[in-house]
Amino acid sequence: MNESIEKRVATWMSDAFDAPTIEAVSRLQQEDPAALADAFYRNLEFGTGGLRGLMGPGTNRMNKYTVGMATQGFANYLNRCFPTGVKVAIAHDSRNNSRFFAETTAQVFAANGIEVFLFEDMRPTPELSYAIRQLGCQAGVVCTASHNPKEYNGYKAYWSDGSQLVPPHDKNVIDEVEKIASVQEVKWGGGAHRIHPLGIDFDRQYIEMVKGLSVYPETIEQQSDLKIVYTPIHGTGIKLVPDVLKAYGFRNIHIVQEQATPDGNFPTVEYPNPEESEAMSLGLKMAKALDADILCGTDPDADRIAIGVRNNQGEWVLMNGNQTAVLAFNYLIEARRNKGLAKPNDMVVTTIVTTPLIDAMAEKNGIACYRVLTGFKWIADLIRQKEGQENYVIGGEESFGLMIGDQIRDKDGVSAVALLCEMAAVERAQGRSLYQKMIDLYVEYGLYKEKLISITKKGMDGQQQIAAMMEGYRIHPPTQINGVAVVRVQDYQMRQSHDLLSGMKTALTLPASNVLIFELADGSQIAARPSGTEPKIKFYFSVHQSLPDAAQYDQVDAALERKIEGIIQDMQLKG
Repeated sequence: MNESIEKRVATWMSDAFDAPTIEAVSRLQQEDPAALADAFYRNLEFGTGGLRGLMGPGTNRMNKYTVGMATQGFANYLNRCFPTGVKVAIAHDSRNNSRFFAETTAQVFAANGIEVFLFEDMRPTPELSYAIRQLGCQAGVVCTASHNPKEYNGYKAYWSDGSQLVPPHDKNVIDEVEKIASVQEVKWGGGAHRIHPLGIDFDRQYIEMVKGLSVYPETIEQQSDLKIVYTPIHGTGIKLVPDVLKAYGFRNIHIVQEQATPDGNFPTVEYPNPEESEAMSLGLKMAKALDADILCGTDPDADRIAIGVRNNQGEWVLMNGNQTAVLAFNYLIEARRNKGLAKPNDMVVTTIVTTPLIDAMAEKNGIACYRVLTGFKWIADLIRQKEGQENYVIGGEESFGLMIGDQIRDKDGVSAVALLCEMAAVERAQGRSLYQKMIDLYVEYGLYKEKLISITKKGMDGQQQIAAMMEGYRIHPPTQINGVAVVRVQDYQMRQSHDLLSGMKTALTLPASNVLIFELADGSQIAARPSGTEPKIKFYFSVHQSLPDAAQYDQVDAALERKIEGIIQDMQLKG
């Protein structure tokens, strides 16, 4: 163990820390020196989205002290920006210690003279975003690690528009957090009178807002018996999703009872992530048994959504995040046009690693489509830039996230469940399923197929290994992949697009981000992006070709799957 780690450990053995923490550190010293080193080899990074990490004692862990120090730095920045007074809203999910971290955050803010609105119990992340705007807060925090395994927790920081921090505030808050060198600089208590509870009355406001997003309430009335299966995967969705569906007019809602109770141990799943088929397996089983029309699932903080539907052979399948986004985007574009709600200045927003099919749909319908960096804070940032000029309709990305309407500035699994169930009702009224609608869109625009793989690099050198991979791609970019020429390399960190055929280099206008995109001569795209919250590097693949008719879907889909696997094999990538 090096000297810097030993110094950090010694500090945490002082009387500035409580007895359980000192005991836990002492136990690690005696029983697991490697785990002790990992817990103290660095400070848990307060990144542009906040904190996320394993729970436990140590400078590199989520605990009372790292949360308190982060909050003190955030409070210092807020008080400097808004000297006449600051209000913040705080929420948390169902994870172990989330309530404790939320209360710790509230106490530190209040001790710094800040008025705090603290939800009385766990609530979905999107309701926190909504609360910031409705209550006129300058900032907000939600304690969650989203879809990470049970050992993790996190701390997401928000600004006054209800979105996560973007420049200049993200870097400025990070600077203030890094200035907090000791837990003794944290104001831990003394402002309890400044903490105000938020409860069911505010829930009703949120539900009414989501209800207002409905485009075809009359169709829901006709199809109110649509058979819906929903799983919150032990998370916060149980607080609002069933009530929102009832407010929409649905009457045939079935909850996966094994996953209905909030539980930070997530006892029925390995990962509480609706992207994973294992997390949705109980829902699929119930949907099949009940012969349901749609299955919906949300992650622990209910900002992500996954859906399951029957395919043409009657088998239940999970739609991927790109397919779900395509269905939602197309629905709002079509429905608003058919109901006379479309505006000449309507716009939709997606991200640089999301399916190009959305761009094709928007172009054909004469709607502006913008691409931003990954993360809904960038969608929110574009809304802010375009406010008063263009009318935001919907935004989304491949990672199972949608943001419908502009009253919330983060991804919202609650409103997405309602919208997707409304879509299922509209399609059923026409004698079709969402799966059949998806294939119809492929026939119209071409079959776009996407895949994501993640490579995890754990431990102290994991980040260095990922950095080395990205550096290798930058220094020696591939000239061909799977036998197809690479024609363009987009480097978002260097903010440069390089046309390999002409040699021309042009500027990329988006903010710098560690993303590389390789465009191939046949229209295929491969993107490489290190995760901002986990020790992973993600690779996104997108291929496409025309689909002459629905009967050829399985054949063309299989050919595209082989194409993606060929690319993965040629790049020597293993998920």
